[in-house]
Amino acid sequence: MSVRTIGVAMNGVTGRMGYRQHLVRSVLAINEQGGVTLSDGSRVKLAPILVGRSEAKLAELAARHGLADYTTDLDAALERAEIYFDAQVTQARVKSVLKAIEAGKHIYAEKPTAESVVEAVALSDAARAAGVKNGVVQDKLFLPGLLKLKRLIDGGFFGRILSVRGEFGYWVFEGDWQQAQRPSWNYRSQDGGGIILDMFPHWHYVMENLFGQVRSVYAKAVTHIPQRVDEQGGTYEADADDAAYGIFELDNGVVAQINSSWAVRVNRDELVEFQVDGTHGSAVAGLRDCRVQHRATTPKPVWNPDLPVTARFRDDWQEVPDNAEFDNGFKIQWEQFVRHVAEDAPFPYDFAAGARGVQLAELGLRSSHEGRRIEVPGL
Repeated sequence: MSVRTIGVAMNGVTGRMGYRQHLVRSVLAINEQGGVTLSDGSRVKLAPILVGRSEAKLAELAARHGLADYTTDLDAALERAEIYFDAQVTQARVKSVLKAIEAGKHIYAEKPTAESVVEAVALSDAARAAGVKNGVVQDKLFLPGLLKLKRLIDGGFFGRILSVRGEFGYWVFEGDWQQAQRPSWNYRSQDGGGIILDMFPHWHYVMENLFGQVRSVYAKAVTHIPQRVDEQGGTYEADADDAAYGIFELDNGVVAQINSSWAVRVNRDELVEFQVDGTHGSAVAGLRDCRVQHRATTPKPVWNPDLPVTARFRDDWQEVPDNAEFDNGFKIQWEQFVRHVAEDAPFPYDFAAGARGVQLAELGLRSSHEGRRIEVPGL
């Protein structure tokens, strides 16, 4: 069995997501399993080239995992790579991705691909014109909970889907008496922060791939915590939105309501949950689990505030079985992109899809600013 090695320049691996999910749990995990298996039985292994601004941090990561190839010189890394991967902060992404396109490299990038839809479309156009394969991370599609939800949709469980309700978020500490669990740039507009730019691209691909095209958006962006403390202990003005409340109209009359907040305390089973209601049944899906209630087993509650509720409504829901082994979602999509590069296997999550996600974020911010519903035009 032949084994081919592809060089991957990985920019931004000193960050939490770039390191944990993409380097350790995806690229290195792929190599540990013997590579990505192609349709002819051959395998592809990945040779990571760590790229970043701090040579000391890169050297420490390389030593930790027995890697020898790291550099602060992106041009030098691109010379040795076939794939360029970008997990930098959003503000740095466009310039680096354009450089990789000009070098003729295939590109896989975190979302959002850019801060504006104009830049995001320009990246998609540039990649298409250069003939390089391109993809954007859409990891939530591969969560066990959403894979179970997709199975229910494909099996016709819901009948006609009526609505989707999503709840995402958790309390991010302000950084004074407890250290914040997210970097401070997330809460500064000038640094590309804001929960709409971060999360609406996620919600776009979830809605687009599971429920239908987004036709309109009404959103309210809020900064609930106006002051926070940064990594150096300094107080700063947190002017980026830390919560967003959105209503989206989809194809076939489906209405989606999704709340996103870094200023909410969790009273649900998982950090993100989607409830889908249809004429024949409903489901609640999280990161890993999914529960259902069919119309034949739906109870008939009666509103009576004068009597205590004796029924436990959650007891009337049934767990959806795994019926499969679920791998890390980031790793699954990495394997798909490697097959796309190595043997032209299908990969629908391209820069055009990423641009549509950025467009929804941009329109969401505009909707909040103007206080009105905005239709989503085709790109």
